[in-house]
Amino acid sequence: MAPSLAILDYGMGNLRSAAKALEHVGAQIEVTSDHERVRGADGVVLPGVGAFPKAMEAVRSLELDALLHERRDAGVPIIGLCLGMQLLFESTTELGGAAGVGLLRGTVEALDSPGLKVPQIGWNAVSWRGEPALAEGLPDPCAFYHVHSFAARPTDHEDIAATATYGAEFVSVVERGRVYGTQFHPEKSGPDGLALLSNFAALCATGAGERSAARSLTGRAPNETS
Repeated sequence: MAPSLAILDYGMGNLRSAAKALEHVGAQIEVTSDHERVRGADGVVLPGVGAFPKAMEAVRSLELDALLHERRDAGVPIIGLCLGMQLLFESTTELGGAAGVGLLRGTVEALDSPGLKVPQIGWNAVSWRGEPALAEGLPDPCAFYHVHSFAARPTDHEDIAATATYGAEFVSVVERGRVYGTQFHPEKSGPDGLALLSNFAALCATGAGERSAARSLTGRAPNETS
């Protein structure tokens, strides 16, 4: 069965291109900010373009930050794309600073790229660390399309699933439990980007099966109160 994915709509993000890419790999997509519809999805996608502080204002106004924590605690896979990945962290220094969603520990700071044009716009080779779930079947290194001026600096180095270099090394993919993030745009990264999104959809389908089995045994999903 195709997994159902909720793409969070908070007014900032490449919603259409992300939706089309995920539909292409077989997922059922709903673009929404409705909490109950998000709760019914097998996975959650947090997209984003623009400035971190403004994006977090919109996320908080819709109480999506609390919803993301709830979905994480329920074992639902979550992926942040580009700015969406940055928002998963605790804070940023951009435009004077702002607090993030806080699913991942660390900050988001300006790229360390002296002498290079910022933002970085274009393809960049990503090198995997270990065997992250999102990298299944992908080459190492693997090129993806990046557009960004800031990058995450995770406190927990084990959360780093891949890095790239633009002047200096930066974190390009993160993975902690069932929380994932890509600094690049997989929906704009050709066949390899689609393969990565397909891997995420497969993780969501697996998680849906596990939650369904738990519900059949207990009468409710894990972390679901009566």
